[in-house]
Amino acid sequence: MNFLDGEILCIDKPLKWTSFDVVNKIRLMFKNYMGIKKIKVGHAGTLDPLATGIVVVCTGKATKNIEQLMNHDKEYLATFRFGQTTPSCDLETLPEGNYPTQHLTKEYLDDVIKKNFIGEVEQVPPLFSAIRIGGKRAYELARKGQTDVELKSRVVNISSFDIESITPCATDERQIDVVARIRCSKGTYIRAIARDFGLLSGSGAHLVALRRTASGNYTEADSLTMEQVEQLIREQQLITQERQSI
Repeated sequence: MNFLDGEILCIDKPLKWTSFDVVNKIRLMFKNYMGIKKIKVGHAGTLDPLATGIVVVCTGKATKNIEQLMNHDKEYLATFRFGQTTPSCDLETLPEGNYPTQHLTKEYLDDVIKKNFIGEVEQVPPLFSAIRIGGKRAYELARKGQTDVELKSRVVNISSFDIESITPCATDERQIDVVARIRCSKGTYIRAIARDFGLLSGSGAHLVALRRTASGNYTEADSLTMEQVEQLIREQQLITQERQSI
């Protein structure tokens, strides 16, 4: 592999890592193993720290492809927990409230999806998001208790939204967990879908697990762990050293 000329890597992001953590770790690997202090490395689509899965990373001249790659649709496997909400719409903040779930059958939820979540959808980003408001990130304001911030809605496209399972919550039988596979355009917030899915279903919901399973044509079958990326870079180092010794 020629990282300087440009490579596109499909990375399986670990839980609690930011997308920038992935990029910075790869930069550090280039420095430590190959002595490359300056190399362009960037990612083609942010993935929340509490999510796992595909982050496409470009190196060297391949970073010119980032904008094009970012425009590709993404696929997610999401677990929505019905019965409670959270301010962040996921597990970053504590659950609050109790909402009815007895009426939530698969047929009922499929109908809610069909009527509200297929095609072009107007979506208000979650308050805990990286959108800038007056020079500050929305999540920075939210974490300081400023919850009266108004975020502008945006139009996103959801091409598919299929429920894969509905099961009682393991820790509270009053709540149910709904696992769904979603294919959507860039800029779609799955946490906002959780918020709106709960509201439009006559209940309340938040996101408890999220995995990006595809980004454009890149799938989990193409993905590498950070350990595998490190091994690739170390192998490239050895190849370079062997060539230099000849």
